[in-house]
Amino acid sequence: MAGKKQFDMDTALDAAMIQFWRTGYADTSVDDLSRATGLNRSSIYSSLGAKDTLFLRCLDRYAARYGEKYDAALSCASTELLTAVRAFFDVTLERIADPELPDGCLITQSVMAIPGLSEAVAAHARETLGLQRSRLRAALKAGRLADREAEDFAEHAAAVNQSLAIMSRAGASPAQLLAVVGVTVDALSHALSASGSAQAVSG
Repeated sequence: MAGKKQFDMDTALDAAMIQFWRTGYADTSVDDLSRATGLNRSSIYSSLGAKDTLFLRCLDRYAARYGEKYDAALSCASTELLTAVRAFFDVTLERIADPELPDGCLITQSVMAIPGLSEAVAAHARETLGLQRSRLRAALKAGRLADREAEDFAEHAAAVNQSLAIMSRAGASPAQLLAVVGVTVDALSHALSASGSAQAVSG
């Protein structure tokens, strides 16, 4: 019986996450969540929490699910940095291309909605977004990019990744999104080449 309850909870949380992802925090009502999860209002409050609490759970669920994919993509950064960064973007592009999922990114749209969020939810959205920069920074440093460049490229790559989600919602084609990724990976390739040349000269 405990296993059945856990399965139902996971299903309900996934449904709530998709609803928040599709319509955003402000435009998602408890009635919307009730229809999405199949739970009545009292069951939502007792099992999943109030709207803010449920949203934070969904945001963490989203961040963990895609964070694992991003971490796997970046796992070869120490030996194949360009391949790792391209694979990082592939995670986003594959998510965008999945017809079963809403357009965009739950984290990105949450950060964009910060003016309308409570202080606690806004802070959590910022923190969640920061995790993406942190994992990119660690990967770039593992790939032997200089600290300052790793910081700059982590900021840039995270911003590009967020822009892909926004562009997809605005109707950008897969080819356009790939072109944006290509420019970023090419820029990183040039930076790595320049860094290697500088190290050779200093050596």
